[in-house]
Amino acid sequence: MRLVILDDYELASEWAAKYIRNRIIQFKPSAERYFTLGLPTGSTPFGCYQKLIEYYRSGDLSFKYVKTFNMDEYVGLSRAHPESYHSYMWNNFFKHIDIYPSNAHILDGNAKDLEAECQAYEQKITEAGGIELFVGGIGPDGHIAFNEPGSSLVSRTRVKTLAKDTIVANARFFGNDLSKVPTMSLTVGVGTVMDAKEVMILITGAHKAFALYKAIEEGVNHMWTVSAFQQHPRTIFICDEDATLELRVKTVKYFKGLMHVHNKLVDPVLSIKDQ
Repeated sequence: MRLVILDDYELASEWAAKYIRNRIIQFKPSAERYFTLGLPTGSTPFGCYQKLIEYYRSGDLSFKYVKTFNMDEYVGLSRAHPESYHSYMWNNFFKHIDIYPSNAHILDGNAKDLEAECQAYEQKITEAGGIELFVGGIGPDGHIAFNEPGSSLVSRTRVKTLAKDTIVANARFFGNDLSKVPTMSLTVGVGTVMDAKEVMILITGAHKAFALYKAIEEGVNHMWTVSAFQQHPRTIFICDEDATLELRVKTVKYFKGLMHVHNKLVDPVLSIKDQ
């Protein structure tokens, strides 16, 4: 497990984007061999997406041979709703890059048969060859995707009831009106993400500090689903200084002492112009 600690949100976002950029370019995707990327929504990955758009516009990165699978979607919210995750992804990322719409997969929260939709999503991931890199964020209660506290750590894509804390946290996107916040979602499972060849978790802000502590310094616990990734062979946590406030000083010092090794993953930054 790697823990990469950057000074602030902007630097953490840039480091994550450079890592994704290098992973895609090193993979050398083609029409016969797509790079498969799992993606999150929310405020945390926004800065990373902005940097990836910047790399595409500068001609250094292409998503032509990339397939994406998003983590989750609300149930009952139309795709056109400004707070649906379809809208988020297209407005903040997909429409600004060269990905084919047919290669950008997002769960359908309005499917007639939600269980069948979840099973089909798992099948699509399998048919795509599995996820090469799954990027995720977490909630203050340590949930990954919508795998709320108490979720099975071997769970698959399914319908999930949202915890009260999650509904309250998301109310800011719905005019702070709790009655407008969806109470159900479709989400990939912890086991779905664990099946990825590599997992990257973005954690920023002091309000996520206790969750990072639970993810790094304590044992695996289904009440803090992000802790499951301690057991993944290739997990990389990327955080800012604020998110480390609950960690022991020696833990922070240990991982900062490895930054010269971690930075070799993004330096040099690769470009498709050089291929």
